[in-house]
Amino acid sequence: MTELIHTLFYFIVAIGVLVSFHEFGHFWIARRSGVKVLRFSVGFGKVLWSYQKRPETTEYVISAIPLGGYVKMVDEREGHVATEDLPHAFNRQSVWIRTGIVAAGPIFNLVLAFALFWSVLVIGETGIKPILGHVKEGTLAATADFSEGDEIIAVNNKPTPTWNEALSVIIGTAIDDGQAISVQVKTLTGEDKYRTLSISESESQTPEILYERLGLKPWSPKLKPVIGQVLPDGAAFSAGLKKGDLLISADSHDINDWMQWVDYVKSHPGVMIKIIIERDGATIPLTITPTKIESEQKTEGKIGAAVLIPEDLVKSVSVKYALSPLAAIPVAFETTYYYSFTTVKMMGKMLIGKASVKNLSGPISIAEYAGQSASLGLVHFLKFMALISVSLGVLNLLPIPVLDGGHLLFFAIEGIKGSPVSEKMQLFFQQVGIALLMSLMVMVIFMDIEKKINSITGWF
Repeated sequence: MTELIHTLFYFIVAIGVLVSFHEFGHFWIARRSGVKVLRFSVGFGKVLWSYQKRPETTEYVISAIPLGGYVKMVDEREGHVATEDLPHAFNRQSVWIRTGIVAAGPIFNLVLAFALFWSVLVIGETGIKPILGHVKEGTLAATADFSEGDEIIAVNNKPTPTWNEALSVIIGTAIDDGQAISVQVKTLTGEDKYRTLSISESESQTPEILYERLGLKPWSPKLKPVIGQVLPDGAAFSAGLKKGDLLISADSHDINDWMQWVDYVKSHPGVMIKIIIERDGATIPLTITPTKIESEQKTEGKIGAAVLIPEDLVKSVSVKYALSPLAAIPVAFETTYYYSFTTVKMMGKMLIGKASVKNLSGPISIAEYAGQSASLGLVHFLKFMALISVSLGVLNLLPIPVLDGGHLLFFAIEGIKGSPVSEKMQLFFQQVGIALLMSLMVMVIFMDIEKKINSITGWF
């Protein structure tokens, strides 16, 4: 229950900030252009809080459903407008002013993403060094001559100081282009080398498939099979395992390191395992039955436990990457552009069937990412918000009626033909747009539920 509240709280915080900034873009440009704004609302539905200095000024509102917001302007198409307000009506403005007001929302989202990426770069991000572990034969990494101990320096000339950054850029570029990717590495002997990952479109349909085919795994030393944490609803908890327990054997097979234990559990889904542990100097026999987890490709066992990692080991493989405020400006701009361009190309590939719609995330997944990123710290949460802000900005610029991009399309047609698109035609396409968005929302929610059921996290 506490975890659910944590997830919902940070989801609402993230969406609240992103929506507020988006709507503030519309609001600010409208006010600067002389358009009268009646209401600025964060959220939809029942009004929870409102403030209005005077009857003729803007009403500021927070509503019950935090999945959006709106700016209500004086507009003759939406009701009676007083004579003195007619010059300040949205519909009476030039096509250029209306275009600026509508475009400001998604543009402000991209500006916010830039500011958040800049903040992350200045604060500094701590992560695991992008050093490769064992490279499995038959994988794309093996084909490209990657070796254990290679440290990834850059991907397609983009610096990748941490493992998450390196993997994110490789997978993002592969799904985006499905072509050869140049990876600069530093070998164990200190030499700079370039490896080329050749990835076909069939291998880049989803991140999950691509990750397995890549065979890029982080380097990790052998860890003692000591329980570091136990989930309250997993098989490990039910079996009586506790933090600090040392695994001695499983079904009479000696357990010498953590990964050996992980592999044994994964290969025994739904099968009872007889184990012997050491706790406080005493050996204790236990039985544990790994939960059966099924995905599209395989079935594995999972017990809901994590390894105990020594603090000095964490420090030895960690790296902090930070830039000065001035140096961070071009990097933040490049990062915003990269993720914006990648999002556009991904949507295009999904539209023509060259990328799976399973790459989409719905509100359930986004809420989980919000909670997880917040748990990891401020920098991770800011980076999460930056990525979502990019997505909101790009999505709202799509030429789909109801979205800002749909209105911009109507304005473009108006600018070309010299007269507005008829209200009847606009209404028709808005209904089509609503149907498309509702269908998309239902689809991503069902996919979220499926991902939740089949999820396999860092816990095993």
